[in-house]
Amino acid sequence: MKKSSRRIFMAVVSSLLALPLGAFADSASEIDAKVADTLKVFAQQVDGSEVFLTQAAGYLVFPRVIKVGVGIGGETGEGALRIGGKSVSYYRTASGSIGFQLGAQAKSIIIAFMTQDALDKFRNSDGWSVGIDGSVALIDIGAGKTIDSTNVKDPVVGFIFGSKGLMYNLTLEGSKITKIDRSE
Repeated sequence: MKKSSRRIFMAVVSSLLALPLGAFADSASEIDAKVADTLKVFAQQVDGSEVFLTQAAGYLVFPRVIKVGVGIGGETGEGALRIGGKSVSYYRTASGSIGFQLGAQAKSIIIAFMTQDALDKFRNSDGWSVGIDGSVALIDIGAGKTIDSTNVKDPVVGFIFGSKGLMYNLTLEGSKITKIDRSE
């Protein structure tokens, strides 16, 4: 990485770290509204998504996860765990990476817990790391496709969609998901 690029990146990171964590935090009702909008987009883009999510024991929705990288990258976003179509708790996802990367990206993530056991393990964890505490099978579905829930046998299934921006590396490996306290 060139010195000028490194300085710019460090200035941006330093500025973000200097802000209080609550500066970007949404309230529970704001997160719920964004989750509802994300689920509408998911239903529009993927046939069978509503039936699929109804069959899940619960699902975690991160409406907007932002990833930024210039050699060193990081991503974060807030979302809600829904059981029976209602938000029961709120979570933050965060991850970091080192390697060739340059750009920024916003994406939506839905993680469906297809069994009660998988959901219970997630809810009873003190911070859940993808790839360590549980594997997430990513389903590659483009717009206008259909989810065939009879073929999905994995206990935890993830969907990444609505990606905008220039960044390669669609994975959830290494993501840490922690429960957060959100009030109205």
